[in-house]
Amino acid sequence: MKLDHLAVSGEMIGCATDLVEEALGVKMQPGGQHPVFGTHNNLLGLEDGLYLEAIAIDPEAPRPDRPRWFDLDRFCGPARLTNWICATEDLDAILSQMPEAAGKPMELSRGELCWRMAVPVDGVLPYDNMFPPLIEWSTGQHPSKSLTPSGCALKMLVVSHPKADSLRRTLAPHLGENRVQFETGDAGLMAEFSTPHGRRCIENSENSFAAHANSA
Repeated sequence: MKLDHLAVSGEMIGCATDLVEEALGVKMQPGGQHPVFGTHNNLLGLEDGLYLEAIAIDPEAPRPDRPRWFDLDRFCGPARLTNWICATEDLDAILSQMPEAAGKPMELSRGELCWRMAVPVDGVLPYDNMFPPLIEWSTGQHPSKSLTPSGCALKMLVVSHPKADSLRRTLAPHLGENRVQFETGDAGLMAEFSTPHGRRCIENSENSFAAHANSA
């Protein structure tokens, strides 16, 4: 398992996109639609083959016959960092060692991209959605390959939860990612980036939804 991308959710795609662009000081690129879940996204290429996704329910898409991924059916309030997605080369093998609530594999696609992803039946991930969605890309395919470099790089991701030690123990044998840190506290995420404009952070916590800009 390795970190693949981060997701910023919003009630509307414009809200999520604006948060990313204002926080990091760079423009996102158009993504596309996800017909299975009735959502759409915009993307931002990061260094090291990572990317940042702004995602929201697509108001023009039919309502899906199942709960949407990323718990978007229950999303409300300001746009915020909601998910950290991890990639694996063998989704079935990893899922056999994860909580059942991590989800069942689904075959998905967007344009020329094809992937398998574990999606919970109710759309809600373990540990109050702080558990990472797991994804397996088709060989040779990854969104980052078609994204323009933004000059931004993820420096650190802090995953906070009251049961952070349990979450860490579940993931540690499989997750080779020094940038991910676990802290005991309210459920939330904080991502720190280096950007052309200095150090920037995007957060999601129970008591504070914010984007901070600080000098490097």
